[in-house]
Amino acid sequence: MNPNLARLQTYPFEKLRALFAGLQPPAELKPIRLSIGEPQHPTPTFILQALSDNFAGIAAYPSTQGSDALRGAIAGWLERRYALPRVDAATQVLPVNGSREALFAFAQCVVDGGKPGAKVVCPNPFYQIYEGATLLAGADPVFLNNLPENNFGSDFDSLPEAVWRDVQLVFVCSPGNPTGRVLSLDEWKRLFALSDRYGFVIAADECYSEIYFDDEARPVGALEAAHALGRGDFRNIVVFSSLSKRSNVPGMRSGFVAGDAAILKDFLLYRTYHGCAMSATIQAASVAAWNDEAHVAENRRLYREKFTAVTPILSPWLDTRLPDAGFYLWARTPLPDTDFARRLQAEYNVTVLPGSFLAREADGVNPGAGFVRIALVADTAECVEAAGRIAAFCRAL
Repeated sequence: MNPNLARLQTYPFEKLRALFAGLQPPAELKPIRLSIGEPQHPTPTFILQALSDNFAGIAAYPSTQGSDALRGAIAGWLERRYALPRVDAATQVLPVNGSREALFAFAQCVVDGGKPGAKVVCPNPFYQIYEGATLLAGADPVFLNNLPENNFGSDFDSLPEAVWRDVQLVFVCSPGNPTGRVLSLDEWKRLFALSDRYGFVIAADECYSEIYFDDEARPVGALEAAHALGRGDFRNIVVFSSLSKRSNVPGMRSGFVAGDAAILKDFLLYRTYHGCAMSATIQAASVAAWNDEAHVAENRRLYREKFTAVTPILSPWLDTRLPDAGFYLWARTPLPDTDFARRLQAEYNVTVLPGSFLAREADGVNPGAGFVRIALVADTAECVEAAGRIAAFCRAL
């Protein structure tokens, strides 16, 4: 067996099941699950129709590179969304079966685990795929703590040169999971400069990019930042995006990677062996989704409605604030985060995720400890009901 399998940690939701073992929440309270980032808004009808109209596509093996129509739709969306002059659909875009699959595979492709001291930089807290992908690629993760005193940002300058010399890949999540933090143009500029100096690749996870609260301050994307800073070739930059959150189709497993054409050429070679081509049926529905923005605007409206309704209920009791983007509240708790989550589940039948499950101890601190992640994915009425129960729980402490 691959010895690196022994280095993998239990996934957060397995830890949550163990934490809740033996609990019997009040039967009269309907369970409300705000622990997992699974969109629950209705899937747009036109996407379902596109799936239905293209069922015949399952009768043929799909191309790993994807159809011209899909790559063209993605390139067009990138150009419209980020005001890019041109994205080459033939060389700078690849469809993938959701960002999770691609993030994991990408590390296996670009990391040389045979080099002594191979390292990958990850934000902390983080999406656990970053860590697992790093370990199974034979590298060591280096965690950058995202702390409230640093506005939940990653202090890239805190790493010494001796560490940067061994870094081959940097995972960036913007908007961040779980904090909702968006990198500024200045932060992208600093990261690009470090990449130029040390030669590492940047993997920018942008799957929450379309859930934001101010139409005049949309999250800056990595390719957008690169173009603004004169890096039109997107050298050493690959972005990852998905329809799951944007279009409420998590079960379609449809996303893309885009950026540095030279890196994507090698990634395509890897993927032809990886066996992960997207079916023609899913591709056709994805074309329809990427070409429509009206449903995305409505999706944002629903999230804004929930944050507007929920935040005033929780803010007197929990230290939290509106994120830059995304659908999570990252709330500081009056109890240790695991105690808070366990008691809330036991007494009020509301499930939230302890922040310590999403982070690792680094520099003597677990930056997720003392926080919970609250995913406002249920409908507005359920989110308001859950917020009321959380407030009642805090009031009784």
